[in-house]
Amino acid sequence: MIGMVLAAGAGRRLRPYTDTLPKALVPVDGEITILDIALGNLAEVGLTDIVIVVGYAADAVRERQAALEKKYGVTLTLVHNDKAEEWNNAYSLWLAREYFGRGVLLVNGDTVHPVSVEKTLLAERGPGILLAVDTLKPLAEEEMKTTFDAAGQLTRITKLMDPGEAYGEYIGATLIEPQVADALADALEATWRRDPNLYYEDGYQEFADRGGEVRAAPIGDVPWVEVDNHADLARAREIACRY
Repeated sequence: MIGMVLAAGAGRRLRPYTDTLPKALVPVDGEITILDIALGNLAEVGLTDIVIVVGYAADAVRERQAALEKKYGVTLTLVHNDKAEEWNNAYSLWLAREYFGRGVLLVNGDTVHPVSVEKTLLAERGPGILLAVDTLKPLAEEEMKTTFDAAGQLTRITKLMDPGEAYGEYIGATLIEPQVADALADALEATWRRDPNLYYEDGYQEFADRGGEVRAAPIGDVPWVEVDNHADLARAREIACRY
């Protein structure tokens, strides 16, 4: 199994930090960036072969690649998304499809969370796709909300859901088993070809609608944040120093 980080986004709401840096390289604890935390977490659970999907300001990641490899004892492979500033991340994840067959622990490059999330996903391996879900956080319109049926299978994953109907929020970390590699790649391709502005979570919905197994791994009461704006960044800086 390998690690994977989606780090192609521009993060326009985090300017001026992201005038020259991708969101994943915004510092959250001194010189420690969101990407540092992601790589450190993956390395800690033994995933030292890591694919990073880059796009916006990709050269900033390339310039740091050797230093990051040395610091965390990892090998990084960069996959470039030349549509990162035009299309959404269903296309980003699809571009890395050749690696799905090795099994992937995927994390978003804008999410700050403790390594307990990765440990939870690895401990609950089994289904084709396993989603890290926060079942405790109060939900509003912006969150990526989920519902599951009585058997534990995903029924909906979308921001466009009444928060009161949701089981919890998908936090941007997924375990993808090797046996679903081709089916997931096909579902992602169908998703971005239908509309390149769709999220990779829409690809998960497509995969589930086709009969693919997608289940939840509740993360428990852990501090985490998706960094979309300056308020989120302030929260990330409050919690990152605890890890």
